[in-house]
Amino acid sequence: MAPPPVIRLHAEDSVVIARATLLPGAPVADNVRSLDRVPAGHKVAVRAIAKGEAIRRYGQIIGFASSQIAPGQHVHTHNCEMGDFAKDYAYGVDAKPTDYFDPPATFQGIVRPDGRVATRNYIGILTSVNCSAHVAQVVADMYRRNPLTGHDPLEGFPNVDGVVALTHKTGCGMTQDEPLRVLRRTLAGYARHANFSHVIVLGLGCEVNQIGGLMEEQRLAGRLRGLDIQTMGGSRKTVAAGVDFVKEVLAEANQVSRTTVPVSALTVALQCGGSDGYSGISANPALGAASDLIVRHGGSVILSETPETYGAEHLFTRRAVSPEVGEKLVGLMRWWEEYTEREGAEMNANPSPGNKAGGLTTILEKSLGAMAKAGSTNLVDVVRYAEEVKARGFVFMDTPGYDPVSATGQVAGGANLVCFTTGRGSVFGCKPAPSIKLATNTPMFKHIEDDMDVNCGTVVDGDESVQECGVRIFDLILRVASGEQTKSEAFDFGSAEFAPWVLGATM
Repeated sequence: MAPPPVIRLHAEDSVVIARATLLPGAPVADNVRSLDRVPAGHKVAVRAIAKGEAIRRYGQIIGFASSQIAPGQHVHTHNCEMGDFAKDYAYGVDAKPTDYFDPPATFQGIVRPDGRVATRNYIGILTSVNCSAHVAQVVADMYRRNPLTGHDPLEGFPNVDGVVALTHKTGCGMTQDEPLRVLRRTLAGYARHANFSHVIVLGLGCEVNQIGGLMEEQRLAGRLRGLDIQTMGGSRKTVAAGVDFVKEVLAEANQVSRTTVPVSALTVALQCGGSDGYSGISANPALGAASDLIVRHGGSVILSETPETYGAEHLFTRRAVSPEVGEKLVGLMRWWEEYTEREGAEMNANPSPGNKAGGLTTILEKSLGAMAKAGSTNLVDVVRYAEEVKARGFVFMDTPGYDPVSATGQVAGGANLVCFTTGRGSVFGCKPAPSIKLATNTPMFKHIEDDMDVNCGTVVDGDESVQECGVRIFDLILRVASGEQTKSEAFDFGSAEFAPWVLGATM
């Protein structure tokens, strides 16, 4: 039997979601038919909504009617707007003991000498400043497989996943307080990352972000080797020294093997990009179900994108393990309100045009769908951008909503795998961590299947439950963590997406 034409998410909702495009006259509720053509993933009213009245989806407020809305009318940006409402933070009232699995699930990971566990085995080339970016890329390109000749410089090193240069656009012309600290914390997180066997950092020599200062502040002596172009005598000599470094460490980097380790060794970054009206129905809650499995098996998940949690934070504070953890999250929201006001922006500048085309109307609606990626377990900690994640369980990291910047912070914090949901079709990679792409709807999955790893549109189609899809995602996470290649890895995504958060003035 065909599924109904609309999806109702909560009994108190004043809107339902079009499963496919609705034509005028299509049934949407008892004695209610669509008055408009409603695109797939968009909302349609199931009762009269007065001007100024709260509009509910997920049983939560997603906005307020900017005009009278009739039953069956399309609900979107033309008649739904932001507004203030009271939130009950009720710290910890919904926190509950985690029901752990015993014994936990396992995967095949790479155990480093210090006990950290990797899912990949790269050699990394970092840069202290944009001025050394080209030199770093030339070194990495020396070890890239030639697609025309088939020549592979790493052919004799099957356990090395690649040599990757992670370059950025800052490192100088910046103030030496918080902006510099954030950049150094990010670079240090990558320098220490378990998925790198060896790391070198290349600089120019005269930049604000001096390699010596980076190594001293972040205690990287013995972990990180530095070279700067001015001291080495120019670009060619620095490239030669960088190539020599890779030659020197290749044999050692290759001497790894995979062994059985528990899921407690996994830290998974949760991301969404190019979201649509189905994101909060299929891929995000399905990833949330997988997140619950990761946590219940002893692992960690990191949810980020603070501006895309705005308006839904009160649902997380209720799951906080302590008032202190909940207050840290609320404090982040106040900072972002002040930040956007100072910059002449507003929190509802997000969703993006593509999000709105896909059916999302306000940041409140987007946030309520985005938060589903974190599942239902306790919020155990809130950390700064690129700060090392030490707690096991569900952790929130402060990041912008821009996906490359957000994921860069999560990986710097220790995420050794990324799960990325998308409804519009975002393509993304995040070396050195593998990135799994989850499609929210079947048409998009089929349209760009070469970039998508999982079709969560089966939930919208009525072919699979959220929990069943979550189990499927969890199983793939274990396989990818064990070495199975993702679609983004097959297309060599992941180096250009490195994007540290740039704060403060550029001087």
